[in-house]
Amino acid sequence: MPQPVALIVEDETEIAELVQFHLEREGISAQSVRSGRKALDVVRHAKPDVILLDLMLPDLDGLEVCRRLKQDRETRDVPVVMLTARGAESDIVAGIEMGADDYVTKPFSPRVLLARVRAVLRRNQAPGADGNPDRRTLLDGRLVIDAARHAITVDGSPADFTVTEFALLEFLAQKPGFVRTRDQIIAAVHGRSTVLSPRTVDVHVTAVRRKLGPLGDAIETVRGVGYRFSEEAPASAVPPTA
Repeated sequence: MPQPVALIVEDETEIAELVQFHLEREGISAQSVRSGRKALDVVRHAKPDVILLDLMLPDLDGLEVCRRLKQDRETRDVPVVMLTARGAESDIVAGIEMGADDYVTKPFSPRVLLARVRAVLRRNQAPGADGNPDRRTLLDGRLVIDAARHAITVDGSPADFTVTEFALLEFLAQKPGFVRTRDQIIAAVHGRSTVLSPRTVDVHVTAVRRKLGPLGDAIETVRGVGYRFSEEAPASAVPPTA
């Protein structure tokens, strides 16, 4: 497997150098830029395997950079890990809603940061590596999850999911009818050492439901517990016309 490449978007030189040092010691090639505009330019010319993105940048802030990356068909599949001192739950939710795949707050543990980066790379580069079939057809054939191609089809049309959204849907769909707690979802999608609020899971689920369109109600809320993927298409979902 080729050496993964990371782009660090950080205007504080000491932090950028620290992150780059630990990434390269882990076998991940890394380069850093100090502005959001420069990051967008670099990514468009040579897509990295993961982006570590600060929120507070001197020109475009990190949320705007993330928004532009996720709206561009050429760059929206590149995983983004927010790396910032803004650790309020509202900031985390805003980052995830903008399409970020994970969120690490400063000051950070290099071991935790590397674990998050490895998890994102693993989800993006080796989907379906847990031994499950690469292609799963659900909801009377209306939903197809293709892990090998990292593709999702809803009623015959491709749907665009971030790396985290794809992992969440695939995890829930592995066992239709089984209830998954929020902690189980976090462990499966982000890793067991990750500490996130239940609200973060709810934000991801809302995004997945929206992208599933008429099949969104197939992800059922089990109050006080978590979520369950339906064993059949929801009654509210009108079958597509021929």
